[in-house]
Amino acid sequence: MRRPAPLVALLLLLVAGCTSPHDDRPDTGKRWQPRPGVAWQWQLSGRLDTSVDVPVYDIDGFDQSRATVTALHHKGRKVICYLSTGAWEDFRPDAKKFPTSVLGKGNGWKGERWLDIRRTDVLEPLMAARLDMCRDKGFDAVEPDNMDGYRNTTGFPLKAADQLRYNRLIARLAHARGMAVGLKNDLDQIPALVGDFDFAVNEQCAQYGECDALKPFITADKAVFHVEYELPTSRFCADSRRLKLSSLLKKYELGAWRKAC
Repeated sequence: MRRPAPLVALLLLLVAGCTSPHDDRPDTGKRWQPRPGVAWQWQLSGRLDTSVDVPVYDIDGFDQSRATVTALHHKGRKVICYLSTGAWEDFRPDAKKFPTSVLGKGNGWKGERWLDIRRTDVLEPLMAARLDMCRDKGFDAVEPDNMDGYRNTTGFPLKAADQLRYNRLIARLAHARGMAVGLKNDLDQIPALVGDFDFAVNEQCAQYGECDALKPFITADKAVFHVEYELPTSRFCADSRRLKLSSLLKKYELGAWRKAC
């Protein structure tokens, strides 16, 4: 989940970023495993710009079609399916399938509410159907969002053990469908979950002094896809290169605009 945007405008960019390396891992026929430093594009709003010359795209699983995924594949891209697995969104086509008993407090974004992740009896089939959609559209991987509810005010007494159980469930569901899966934020549980996930996605670790917590993924030769919203590239790109993060400066709406390290 993106942290809510502040009232002030984003800081002006001070320097241009450098170009990240492409992923040169040979195709072994196994589940995709992105390597540290691979360049990427993350776009969740606006008309999708498929002209960005990077090997990895992370796009909305509901909004984008199988044809779009296929077209990106024809350009040699790997494609990640963005889904919210820890929060309910009232604008999704399956929203009415979620009983009110699993809907908690708002998560800071319009139309979104935390889910009671303890209720896997309810949520597992719903999330399985969403992951079926990603698989059927041809996605290579999944970015499940809102995976750290236990650290937030959800309206439910969630504990760390509940989050570990749920996150591992989502990882198993993705793997069972042949897709890689990324751990979104949830920094405190990285040591326990790095073996269950194929990469990480992080927001604002540089701004909050948290990037070192992502080292277990890099040590495991797994990519960390990282974005900042408020810092100029001069404030985080040097550290990103040192840590081998795949870092971007993006705007909060996550449109096509990007500046890479």
